[in-house]
Amino acid sequence: MKLHIAIAVVLSMAVGANTMAATKKKKVKKEVEVVAVKPDTVSLDKFSHAMGIAQTRGLKSFLQMNVGIDTTKYMADFVRGMRDMESKMNDPQMKAYAMGLQIAQQVFGDFPQRINQQITGKPDTTFLNIDKYKKGFMSVMNNETLPFSVDSAANICTRQMDFYATEKLERDFGQNRKDGEEFLAQNAKLKDVVTTPSGLQYKIIKQGTGPVPQKDSQVKVNYQGRLIDGTIFDTTEGKSPFQTNVAHVIKGWTEALTMMPVGSKWEIYVPQELAYGNRETGKIKPFSCLIFEIELLEIVELPKASQPNAPTK
Repeated sequence: MKLHIAIAVVLSMAVGANTMAATKKKKVKKEVEVVAVKPDTVSLDKFSHAMGIAQTRGLKSFLQMNVGIDTTKYMADFVRGMRDMESKMNDPQMKAYAMGLQIAQQVFGDFPQRINQQITGKPDTTFLNIDKYKKGFMSVMNNETLPFSVDSAANICTRQMDFYATEKLERDFGQNRKDGEEFLAQNAKLKDVVTTPSGLQYKIIKQGTGPVPQKDSQVKVNYQGRLIDGTIFDTTEGKSPFQTNVAHVIKGWTEALTMMPVGSKWEIYVPQELAYGNRETGKIKPFSCLIFEIELLEIVELPKASQPNAPTK
């Protein structure tokens, strides 16, 4: 029994040795068997039927919410239109007619409403003379003689929309300008307040003795910004100092920083035209006069650009 076991072990070792030797001489390439995965398929008819059903998902809510069609009352009319289009899908006349219906909804419905709201700032309001508007549009579609070219009409509209936008800004925020002018007029009478030729006002809280930044200087500052009613709209308190290029800030800041020695702390009073003008940003409404307390910490020396290597011969 022991002899048989020993012989078996020797034979298995020999076979193993031969196999390893053969493997060293030639690598055996294993072929990967590709197993086809059977998808969970349905018949073509069932798939086609399901695709048609799936395409209706959200359609009724779209018609109700986006197009304003009461699907409880007018769904039959919608279906009638679809059937008419379905029966003449390749008819060029039907295509043109269907497109006319779509464009009319936008041109005579949605667009005038948007223009009216943009000009007046109020939804569901009337401003455009809709009859004149429709006459202008259809006269081009019907190739009628025009009082001016389409390009001229576009230029008229651009200029007029700019006028309406300015008029709306003045109507909505013009009081900010008046309040700012009154504030600056009274502020200029206060002791230690200096008014520059540009209209910028400042008061020196602490005068530094360091160098004065140039327009292309990088500086670090601490600051607090507030409206004339005392509302704080921005501050570096509790944050890292603000670093910026002197030329990349509002005009009032640029003017003040190019007069302040490093180490200074000033309070500046910025007229709206030297601040954000008719722009709105955060809590700052158009035409707002702004007050800043600025402490100029340092002028930042930026690393000089490395010189390019000399060309090799």
